[in-house]
Parts: sequence; C-alpha cells; structure tokens
Amino acid sequence: MTTSRGARLGRQVGAGIGEAVLATVVAVLVVALGLAAFSLVNWPAFNSSNVLRALTTVGQVGAAVLLAVSIALFRLRRARRWAKLLSWAGISAFVTVTLGLPLAATKLYLFGISVDQEFRTEYLTRLTDSAALRDMTYADLPPFYPAGWFWLGGRVANVLGMDGWEVFKPYAIGSIAVAAVVSLVLWSRLIRADWAVGVTAAITAVGVTYAAPEAYGAVIAILIPPVLVMAWGALYRPAELTLRTAAVSDGNENPAAAEAAGATAARDSGAAGLSGAATAGGWAAVLGTGLFLGLAATFYTLYFAFAVFAVVLMAVFAAGLGVRACYAARTPRRIAVQQGDAGQPVGGIGRAIGSPLLRLVVMGVVTALVGLPVFVPFLLRMLDNPKLESGGAFHYLPEAGSELPLPMAEFSLLGGLCLVGVIWLVLRASSSRRAQSLGLGVIAVYLWSLLSMLATVAGSTLLSFRLEPVLLVLLAAAGAFGFVEGARAVYQALNEPARFRWVAIVLATVGALAYCQNIAHVLAPEITTAYTDTDGDGNRADQRDPAAVRHYHHIDDALRAQTGREPSENVLLTGDTTFLAYYPYFGFQGLTSHYANPLADYADRSAAIEGWSELETPQELLDAMAAAPWRAPDAFLFRRSGDDYTLRLAADVYPNDPNVRRYTVTFPAAVFDDPRFTTTDIGPFSLVVVKR
Repeated sequence: MTTSRGARLGRQVGAGIGEAVLATVVAVLVVALGLAAFSLVNWPAFNSSNVLRALTTVGQVGAAVLLAVSIALFRLRRARRWAKLLSWAGISAFVTVTLGLPLAATKLYLFGISVDQEFRTEYLTRLTDSAALRDMTYADLPPFYPAGWFWLGGRVANVLGMDGWEVFKPYAIGSIAVAAVVSLVLWSRLIRADWAVGVTAAITAVGVTYAAPEAYGAVIAILIPPVLVMAWGALYRPAELTLRTAAVSDGNENPAAAEAAGATAARDSGAAGLSGAATAGGWAAVLGTGLFLGLAATFYTLYFAFAVFAVVLMAVFAAGLGVRACYAARTPRRIAVQQGDAGQPVGGIGRAIGSPLLRLVVMGVVTALVGLPVFVPFLLRMLDNPKLESGGAFHYLPEAGSELPLPMAEFSLLGGLCLVGVIWLVLRASSSRRAQSLGLGVIAVYLWSLLSMLATVAGSTLLSFRLEPVLLVLLAAAGAFGFVEGARAVYQALNEPARFRWVAIVLATVGALAYCQNIAHVLAPEITTAYTDTDGDGNRADQRDPAAVRHYHHIDDALRAQTGREPSENVLLTGDTTFLAYYPYFGFQGLTSHYANPLADYADRSAAIEGWSELETPQELLDAMAAAPWRAPDAFLFRRSGDDYTLRLAADVYPNDPNVRRYTVTFPAAVFDDPRFTTTDIGPFSLVVVKR
C-alpha cells in the first residue's frame, strides 16, 4: 500500500469514526431527553388505555417530518450539516417514541422479566454489580455468552446509579437508537445521502418491530445490511481486475488509471459511495467489516456466526467471478495465436482468488483483535476443564425453524415491501453492487436455514428461526431501493409528468405511517408483559396486585443480615430464578440448560439436587453438599408446600416443542431441622441459610 493510499485510508476511517461519534452523541441526547420527558407524566397503562398509543402515533409523525426535511435538504444540496443533524435526530426520535412511549408507564422493557428476558436481565444485573467478566449465574465461572452489550449496560447503570433491571429499558432503547444512527452514517458513506436516510428508516422500522425484544440482537441486525454492502465492496473489485487485465495485455499497468477506473465502475454499478473505498483500494471497507464482525462477536454469537458465513460466501463468489472475468477477458485472437497460447486467460487467476482471500484474512485478524478479549477467560478455563455439555443452546426447533421464511408471500405492507425487494434484487443482480451484496445476504439466510434443518438429523439445530429479523431488514433495504428506482423508472416511462413525484412521495408517506402505526400491534404481547410483570420495586405497572416478587426485597434483606455478606459473595439454590435477575446473587442452578454455561455441569447439578431431596438427616445433607464438586449453596429459597419445601427445575426434552420440561423437587422440612440452618418464612417463600 503506497503512502498516499495509506493517508487516504486514514482520512476515510477517521472521518467515518468521527461522524459516527457525533451521531451517537445526538442519539443518546434524543433518547435521554425523550425518556426523561416521558417519565414526568403519570401515564395510564398501555394495555388498558389507548392514550400512549395515540401519543406514539404523534411522535412517529414528528420523527417522519424530521426525516422528510433532512431528505429535502439533501436533495436540494442545502445546509448539509443541518440535514445530517436532522436525520440523526429523526431516526433516534423514531426509536425513542416507538419503544419508549408504549413503555412509558412501566420500568420494565419488552417482555418484562419473563421467558428469555429473565436471563438477559440477570446477565445485566451481574455485570452491573461488577465489571469483571463473570458468568450470569454460576460462581467462579467465566461467561460463555458474549458479554459486550451487557458489560456496556452495566457501565451505563453504574454511571446513572441504577440497578441492572431498572437500566435495562433505557439502555436497550438507547443502544438500538445508536445502532440506527451509526447505520445511517455507514449508508451515507456508501450511497447518496437522501437515499441513505430512506433506506435506514425502512431498516430501523422493521428492526424495531421484529428484533427489538432481543435488544442486543437488534443492534447487530440493523447494521448488517450496510456492512454487507461494504464487505462486498472490499471483496469484489471488478474494476481493478478489468484494468489489470487490460494493462497486462498491453504490457503496462497504470495504478492511477486503476483507481480512476475503480471509482467510475463503482458509480456505474449503482454504489456511488463505494468510489471512496476504491480510492483507498477498498481497505477502509476491509477494516470496517472486521470491526463490525468483532463487535458482533462480543454481542451475539449467532448473528456473528451468520455474518461470518455471509462474508465468506461473498469471498467465494468474488473469487469465482474474478476467475470468470480472467477467462472472459482474453487477448485479441491474433496476439494469442502469435503467443501460441490462445486457450489461456489474460490476467492472474491467482490474483483473482488471492485478493479476496487476503482481504478475508485481514478481516479475520481485525475481528479476532476486537472479539477475543471477551472470550479469552472462557477459552482458558475450557483448556483446564475440557468437559463440556455441548449442544444445549441449539436444542430448540419451533415451527418457524422447520420452514423457510417467505415474508414476500404475505399479504401485508411488509410483505409488499419484501416482494418489491425481491424483484429489485433479481432485476439488478448483474448491474448493482448493492443488489449483489444484499442478495448474497438473503441467500446466506436461506442456506443457513436449510443447514439448520439438516442439523436436526444430528440431534441439533442452527437456530435459523432467529435469523428472520435479519432476513426482514435485508429485504426491507432491498425494497426501499426497489421502490425508489421503480418509481423513477415509471416516472421516466410516463414522460416525466409534473405531479408524479408527489404521487410517489404520498404513497411512500402513507405506507410508512401505516406500517409504523402497526408496530405497537405487533409488539402488543411484549408490551403487555412489561405491564403485567412485577418489577424490582415490587410494583405492577398496570396497578394490579403484584406477584410474589414483591417479597424479594425482604428476602434480600434477610440474606444480607443472616450471612453478613454481599449478594455477590453468596450462592443461592432456588427455583425462583427471577430473584437472580433483580439481585446479583450467584445461583447454584440456572433457569434452563439452554442458557447454562457449558462448564457448569447442568445435568449433574440437577441430579445432585434431586439426590439431596431424598436425604433424611441434616448431617447427610451437609455431607453431600460438602462432597459436591461445585461450590455449595450458602442458602436455599423454597416455596412452601404443607410441611415440605419445593423448588422447580427444568430438563431439556428436545426435540419436543416446547423443548423444556418443568418438574418439582420436594425437600422434607426435617432435613433442615438443625442449628446449622436458619429458616425464615417470607410470604410464600421459606429461606434457609446455611451457617458457616
């Protein structure tokens, strides 16, 4: 790489990062001000009143106005700085009102503390208590699930002086808003600024609808479409290959001409913004892709694996297209005959294969540098203890995972947008770098889905159903491009009638608002659960009687007083694992095997608990606990059942759907009738503390 190219690369990367930082600041301010304003009013519950739904609609219209003004300024080429600011504010305001207003009367996020949100909240609570990388449940184990999003959330909670469960909602909304504006910055570096705003708005709306409940996944999903376009620009560079082929045939290669040809080809292919990448040899895109993959590795393993799969698939296609181009671009027949080698291609096949391979390797190195620190503690412990319970995390096959997702076949606004996207991907597959990259992403989703179905033969899956939000954002991006380019084609075919542009604008506006108004309906179950679950303060946001969770703070007080230790210094055996989501006690057993650390011996722990329940004397129980290969519980939190104590455990019953079987283990009260145990009844619970 020449010095001038290196300088250009540095300027591109620096400018992109600087703009992303400014956009992030704007998004954080918008979210903070919006959520603070929402908290000033005593709102009625979303599930029992339409007030918040109405205000959400008003907020979405306001955000749409900001985006429309920014697009108009970009098209008029006026006040570009203000246009950028308005676009960042509009995107982040859309996320804030769409998620923040429906949840304004509750402290909980989508899905409350139920189902999977329980272990996510537990993880955030753990990393709020300490910045050390520790497992969400088990003492003395490094984390298996990526800690990146939760670790950052813990630092946010520390700065704001909030508990982990309480910071979950504002942090989740804020992180999605930040991802949306960073996606906008990235798109603006790849395509026209006005198009970038529209495409980002479409992706964000779909991402908020179908990925927001899994907030750390939504962050990655929203960024995948522009990153795939960027990655394709780095891996497949036909202009450089074409110029080199011509130069070799002439016996002379001109690097300056190669750069100019690269920029021209990028513009002609429909990815004008990629011309910037061409002037730096595409290495800025290589670096950007590597940074994203590293971020994905620290946030969400499944999406990271899919992104790597898609990028590798791109590299294979790029190498194949490069080889085909080498064979197609032969020397004139008379020259070939003079050389006596008419059948050999001009240009280097080795370079056609080696160039994308080299770039792929560099991406991998950058990815490892960013992502490995999160996994090093687990990898080191795994070397010391190679016994792993494998496959549990993949033991889930709902109906959605047994079929190929075909949203373009659904009769809905989203289905129509996806159908337009598919048509555009097919029509522009040979002429648009954007269509090629997004199309390869879509192909990767379907290949992953088929591989996941095949994996059932081996007794596992690849959790392909969780990639549906990724498919939807890819098709939404393609649909946005298809609508714009299709409207322009119709406009030209009709001899450019004066009012046709207004027709297109009105149709786009009506469709966008109709879709956005429906987001709350799609998320209604998740929103309702946020109001019906009892929060860490012991309150239900819908003003109904709270659940047994209201006794948790008394249990925490008793545990602190009787053990004399902080929560993170105690191990608690309980079937009410939601307690661990609110307070940073370590658990002796996790929620289910699917979210348990593979180093934790989940099945053996359950067997040990069942064995303890069959013992008859306190001494037998204490001896059995002391002989266990894991740190023994410092306390037990049971439910009372007559004179006995019960707790609920879970067993993996894959391939059944549901994949979890709940069962109850009963301990006789007599086994704790000893001065070495202290028993306290609190509400429906019995807390048993081991004196040490």
